[in-house]
Amino acid sequence: MASFWRSARLMAELALREAVRKRLVAVLLVLSALFLGFYLYGIYRMDLELDLRAAEAGIGERSSTGLATTPVVLATMFGMYLVYFLGSLMSVLSTVGAVSGDIESGVMQSVVARPVSRAGLVAGRWLGFSLVNIGYVSLLSAGLLLGVRAITGYSPPEVWPALGLILLATLLLTGLTVLGSTLFTTLANGIGVFVLYGVGFSGGILSLIGNFSDNATVATLGRAANVVMPTNVLWLGASYHLLPELLRSGANAVPNPLFGTEPAPTGLVLWAGALTLIAVLGGMWRLSRRDL
Repeated sequence: MASFWRSARLMAELALREAVRKRLVAVLLVLSALFLGFYLYGIYRMDLELDLRAAEAGIGERSSTGLATTPVVLATMFGMYLVYFLGSLMSVLSTVGAVSGDIESGVMQSVVARPVSRAGLVAGRWLGFSLVNIGYVSLLSAGLLLGVRAITGYSPPEVWPALGLILLATLLLTGLTVLGSTLFTTLANGIGVFVLYGVGFSGGILSLIGNFSDNATVATLGRAANVVMPTNVLWLGASYHLLPELLRSGANAVPNPLFGTEPAPTGLVLWAGALTLIAVLGGMWRLSRRDL
């Protein structure tokens, strides 16, 4: 057990150093700054236009929580959806070769020849890349939400539950990618995880169509896809927490595949956490028994 934790800590440190050495962190910081600057400038210009229209209509000062702020609310929601999407993309691309890349390059043979636990290696890789991905998503989320608040005065009602669900989706995708990295080649792993991500997204659309058209078969297919890959359910639950109460009631009347109209089911949230653990444990078990 001591060897496992020592190996996991060592591999996590190496993953973090690798992210810095390959300039992944530097690239993320620069691109995040560019994204936030571009997006927040658009919100700034939109807020100025809304203030101008309010003054022309004789409304006076706009409320930061009224219907007049709906464009700002929707812009914030789409911005957070981009944060979720970029975080998902980052989770897969940063981890796709976590184990398979070392195996294909021959580095793994020299690593396992040393007193390093294979299970600890997988756990450490997942932990290290999870820290990078969580930091990235947290940085983008904080920058976007604080920027919107500084510019417009608007803040979403329930930020912390929403951020928790988005980070859980990040951990899940990182865990599944690490598992795939112990099973497949780097290219096959990347394709497979992206297909799973698409299955989760299609589950949300199928559920929406099935419920809207009162088609039990389509709705059941959507629920099955959400169980197979619950990332989209986590985002829809997060978006529900980000919507103000005034828009939640209106969202129920208009089908929308991007924003949720109800909290994420507790069972699926627990399943997403369990699936993350299963993926990491499965990767540990697979590499421990794999012939290198």
